[in-house]
Amino acid sequence: MSDPLDAYSRTVSSVAAELQPKVAGVRAGRGSGSAVVFTADGFLLTNAHVVGSSRSGSVAFADGSAGDFTLVGRDPLSDLAVIRAQGPTPEPALLGDSDALVVGQLVVAVGNPLGLAGSVTAGVVSGLGRSLPVGGRLIEDVIQTDAALNPGNSGGALADSRARVVGINTAVAGVGVGLAVPVNSTTRSIIAALIRDGRVRRAYLGLVTSPAPLPDSLAERLGQRRALRVVEVVSGSPAARAGLRSGDLVVNAGRSPVGDAQSLQRLTFADAIGRPLPITVLRNGALVDVITEPVELLEWA
Repeated sequence: MSDPLDAYSRTVSSVAAELQPKVAGVRAGRGSGSAVVFTADGFLLTNAHVVGSSRSGSVAFADGSAGDFTLVGRDPLSDLAVIRAQGPTPEPALLGDSDALVVGQLVVAVGNPLGLAGSVTAGVVSGLGRSLPVGGRLIEDVIQTDAALNPGNSGGALADSRARVVGINTAVAGVGVGLAVPVNSTTRSIIAALIRDGRVRRAYLGLVTSPAPLPDSLAERLGQRRALRVVEVVSGSPAARAGLRSGDLVVNAGRSPVGDAQSLQRLTFADAIGRPLPITVLRNGALVDVITEPVELLEWA
């Protein structure tokens, strides 16, 4: 029987060998961080806060190659940005799916902390579905890990044991607490919009929510266990005009079940702007249907 530590080491070493060449150091203005090559034609994924307001900068890879990049698009609401290298890049990393992660699962972080190129740390998924405050708003469904992160790791890869990138490292919340923006279907929609349009158009409802369990009787009837509790309704917002209230439990929206923030976020992209969006809530023990009409969320810096 092999030594478990040897097996662990082999896994981490394998992920490191696969991803180190594909993670670049980034310099943009006075900021720096990391970025992950994710297409064969030179597109890299990083954090919006890494590039800041810069339209260009430089990238450097672990093999010593370096060059300039131009900004393709940035989305502060998800803290994601796409840049494009102006020269040859390594083979792209494979993007995974954070929805398949479980707490306790091995993850490996690859980035350029403190300017130390190609640094690798390992840990586990410490929590899922966290919220990260950014600019007065929240990034939802953030991955928490105890893999060591330091300044410069931002924009780098958080990968599973098969070297699939499941998150983009974004913040250090404390000793042993690192956070990463998940790579999932919502992220892929954001990336596609950034490449296509240079920005992400979003629909705005004016709701602040948090996950909450449904009563057992209703959960069995609807075939879902969780909903979103309305914590706050912004005055004058589409949600307020539709009659939504604090304390409502959002059960479905757009006739689809809503069990977490991500399921609601999927419905608030460009194609929802100005269109009726039916929402069903549990209020005082009864299911209540309302019709909202999202407006466009104005771009913010």
